Amino acid sequence: MYLAFTPQNILVIDFGQLGDVVLSLPALSAIRQKFSHAKITVAVGKSCATIIDLANVADDKIIVDRVELRDGAKLTSIFKVARLVQDVRARKFDFVIDLHSLRETNILGFLSGAPKRLYAERESRSLDFLSNLRPAPEDKSKHATDRYLDVLKPLKIENAETRPKLFPRENDLQKIEKLWQKRRLEGLTVGLFPGAGHPLRRWSLENFAGLADFLSRNDGLKIAVFLGPEEKNLTKEVRRIFPKETQIFDDLSLPEFVAALSHLSVFVSNDTGPAHLAAAVGIPLVVLLDGAVPENYAFMPRAGNLRAIRGKRIGEIEIEQVYHAVREMLAASRVESFIER
Repeated sequence: MYLAFTPQNILVIDFGQLGDVVLSLPALSAIRQKFSHAKITVAVGKSCATIIDLANVADDKIIVDRVELRDGAKLTSIFKVARLVQDVRARKFDFVIDLHSLRETNILGFLSGAPKRLYAERESRSLDFLSNLRPAPEDKSKHATDRYLDVLKPLKIENAETRPKLFPRENDLQKIEKLWQKRRLEGLTVGLFPGAGHPLRRWSLENFAGLADFLSRNDGLKIAVFLGPEEKNLTKEVRRIFPKETQIFDDLSLPEFVAALSHLSVFVSNDTGPAHLAAAVGIPLVVLLDGAVPENYAFMPRAGNLRAIRGKRIGEIEIEQVYHAVREMLAASRVESFIER
């Protein structure tokens, strides 16, 4: 069934973790291009709202603190959910697209009052009978980005760009440029992100330090270590075990971090959200994977220049493997730059 009317006021529900939202950006971009004259509002989690701004895919946002709704006092959560539904209804959307399609988001779309609704059909997770446009059931063998785009097939959206793209803001780029000059990060700089949401997905801090030593001592490269709010407790240890010339960034906002990524020559990261941001900025990326990650790599970053290094356990990945991968990517980038000239 294909859409038989031209929507003017679209709500896209895009709740997910940081990596999920980045991987959904090609779908959001395709919606923006298909309905260029419509107002597009994205309902997104609080931690990912800035991503929507940096991707230039929406006119407005509805920001929802899903953690607060889940973990807050029950009566307070009920009140906030009611306020959310009231807000959504007041905006008078004529079309709702639910990319993640959870039961609660399907209900929100239904209560919006929008006459047309398109929900991803996810086995045991969605109430897709509340949708009146039916995509094919979710194909779990596909990459997550392709699954999001499959949801849009009833809209005759096909052959869309599959690479997420983020565009650093000019004021953030200027701030990072000044910071780069202050830290004397001239020349080639390799960024390292040693954090991850789960301990089993983290290459050890000692391994990252060994990699930094190899790159600094053998190749004269500058090293920038990035620590998010969850990794800020590692700052003292990074100062202690990394080469003394290492520059540590542990207080950047998300937009500033995205701007900083654009200054890097290569980014090395565990399999976590910042790796997806680096891919969307378009820099060469080395991702370190634990053997438990599904072999179809369904949630891997979508990058133009990506090297994935996988160990049976992530701790079994050797420093030399990552070191040689970084050097190969730097060499390839130099060749590309020479050809472009």
